[in-house]
Amino acid sequence: MQPTDFRHGYDSGRDGNNRDHFESYVSSQENEAFLATQVARYEQDLARLDAQLDRTAAQRDALNEQRQTQLVAMSPLTARIDRLRNQVSAIVDERMSLLARRAAAVPEYSLLGGLFFIAAGLSFLFGDLIISHEIVAYALNIRDNVEAWAFAVGLAMVTVLLKPAYDRLIERPYQENPAQNKTRYERFKVTLAVFALLTLAVLGWFRYEAYRTDQLKAAINRSIRQLQQNATPLDGSSTAIDPAVLTKIEQQLAQSGELNVALVSSPWAMLSFVLSGLLFALAGAVCLGIGLPVLSAYWFRWLQVDWKLARLRRRERPLVAELAPLEQTLNEHAMQKQVLDEQLDRLPSETDLRAQRQQLLGTLTELGNEHRLAITDRRIAQYNDGYTKGETDGNVPDAAVPQRYPSASRLPTPARNDLRPHEAIRQLLREGLDRTDA
Repeated sequence: MQPTDFRHGYDSGRDGNNRDHFESYVSSQENEAFLATQVARYEQDLARLDAQLDRTAAQRDALNEQRQTQLVAMSPLTARIDRLRNQVSAIVDERMSLLARRAAAVPEYSLLGGLFFIAAGLSFLFGDLIISHEIVAYALNIRDNVEAWAFAVGLAMVTVLLKPAYDRLIERPYQENPAQNKTRYERFKVTLAVFALLTLAVLGWFRYEAYRTDQLKAAINRSIRQLQQNATPLDGSSTAIDPAVLTKIEQQLAQSGELNVALVSSPWAMLSFVLSGLLFALAGAVCLGIGLPVLSAYWFRWLQVDWKLARLRRRERPLVAELAPLEQTLNEHAMQKQVLDEQLDRLPSETDLRAQRQQLLGTLTELGNEHRLAITDRRIAQYNDGYTKGETDGNVPDAAVPQRYPSASRLPTPARNDLRPHEAIRQLLREGLDRTDA
């Protein structure tokens, strides 16, 4: 059993030894024990960290395998869904384009108004056709009926020729930019209205002249019939008519012919034919220019756009029906993948764990070096202390050495003499002094 620290200090004090050696020994011994404890604790931490690294790696591999399974299942679904979504998106874009074109193709007039304008334009066209036929048959002296009607149709088609001119010069600029072309459009309407009123006035005057001529001719015819009745005997016998009566009848007939010639050769007749032909052509072009775009707009909206929209809906319906379950399946796989990603995120980082392990290894290395130095310091201090005691014992006879340095088993202790610690120390001091005096 090693001597106690107190006994060792007491003997060293009596012998006059340097106490620094034992103090260094005690400090090195305590430091060695502390370092040994720290080394054991850090070794346990390292073993626990290695186990955690293995466990984390196994969990990460299992989660990555499950995540890869989800990704493999999601890949064809994603490709199929993307293809279906692209098709649905193309249909939606086309439908939105058609709806925008349908909204932009709103006519200024209703369908009934457009049909009314078309009917008016056709009426003007047919009226111009009749006038043209009369001009061709009588003015141009074309007696063949087919040729006369062919030429008349060609003249009447001037209305169709004027229609695009009206569209490009008047109607379309006004529709595209009403503010800029409003003045020209209003001037054209006023001019056309004045021309129509002037033509109607001329036609009205000509109708009056024709009516007056008809009434005069009717009066002449009644006068002739009266003369014929007066010249005819009541008994029904055939007698010669008085030459004076015949002369009067001839004069009446000549007067009737003069009225016809005067009516036909009247400037009002010429103006009526000319202005009515122009009015019918212009009015027909204007009416067709207004009515045909209205009819075309409704044709486009109802028979083209709506039909295409219905066809697009029929195409979209099975795509959406196929897309819905695929998206649900993909969402389920995505949720499972998200759960696995969250579990992977909650796992400790392998880099951090390895950095901790490296730090623990560095700390263990440092503690091992310090522990080795503490062991070295303890042995050196123990050697120095023993060396000092050996120098002291070199001047004492060998027989006295065991008496001066009794073993710890022979020291009085509080356990053997039932003394308290301070009383035992005092007793030891007295015994040492007594031996010195002796």
